[in-house]
Amino acid sequence: MTEPRSTAIDYVRPSAERRVVITYKNFPVAHNVSHIGLGVSALNTAKVLRQNGLQADVWPILGAKDLAARIAATNPRPTHIVIGAPWLPTLDLQAFLVFRFPDIHFAVICHSNAGFLSADPQAIKNFREDLDLEQGALNFFAGGNSQRFCTFITQSYQRPCLWLPNLYFLEGQPVHRRLWNGGTLRIGCFGAVRPLKNTTSAAGAALEIAERLNTDAEFHISVGRIEGGSTVVRAVEAMLCKSPRVTLVRDDWFQWPQFRYIVRSMHLMMQPSFSESFNMVTADGAAESVPSVVSDAIDWAPKHWKAETDDTADIARIGRALLADPDAGADGFNALVAHNAAGVVAWKGWLQA
Repeated sequence: MTEPRSTAIDYVRPSAERRVVITYKNFPVAHNVSHIGLGVSALNTAKVLRQNGLQADVWPILGAKDLAARIAATNPRPTHIVIGAPWLPTLDLQAFLVFRFPDIHFAVICHSNAGFLSADPQAIKNFREDLDLEQGALNFFAGGNSQRFCTFITQSYQRPCLWLPNLYFLEGQPVHRRLWNGGTLRIGCFGAVRPLKNTTSAAGAALEIAERLNTDAEFHISVGRIEGGSTVVRAVEAMLCKSPRVTLVRDDWFQWPQFRYIVRSMHLMMQPSFSESFNMVTADGAAESVPSVVSDAIDWAPKHWKAETDDTADIARIGRALLADPDAGADGFNALVAHNAAGVVAWKGWLQA
């Protein structure tokens, strides 16, 4: 049997100092489309880790070979690398990363809960193969950013599942914004338009809120990234067509800093999703002290923000209550603080093991 060439393994002595890199697919280069969500998530998580004394960086990558080249060119090398979402083929992970750099701990973190993965069968296939790779490697871990997803994997496949949640960087203290007291009511239902986002129920609730409060309203959605949701947009258009109360506003798919300004201008947001694992736009609202009507799929959100997903009247009722609650925005901010505290413990547990 021929011995493998020593050049096939690129090994350096591990450092006692942990350095984590969070990677995501560089969509703007690969497809000339800005799918910024995973990048924003990685940026926020790295900032929170740095805030807690850990060395963290973010690398956009094009594939396993691209990541391997960047590792080889970096000194000192990272000790831990997180790959956001199971998009890399498992054979590439194994050949170009896991076996080549045995001194580095790699983790693929699934970015969605089980229900949301119905939109991406390839991600399911990749993750199941990643579970097999974990069994055959010393330095590879398969995990999720949702405890519910990790429980599903552990109980269904009898495999461990590393929990590394999204973290959200917060500055200062929550802003106590003035309550809406008349004038045009602005309601935002942002993010990629997909059936599982339940946008039509949110639009129906916006109609009911406007009628009950006897006011004009704007219902804002994001355009520029409609993933299987063109039917959803048409349904919302039909629902709001010729409404004397509610105007549909289509906001561009802005870069994240500009999007935060849009969020800040809302009086209320809605995200009654059927399936989620974290939900960045709700966190954006909480960071700006803008409350959201959500479903129980967004588990970190305050309990009194949560409505029944298939009950527009309940979504509207929660929305009206949040509009009248002077502490609703601060409650979301503080819920994110608590989520970050628990999440940092989980990250430190993996990084320091």
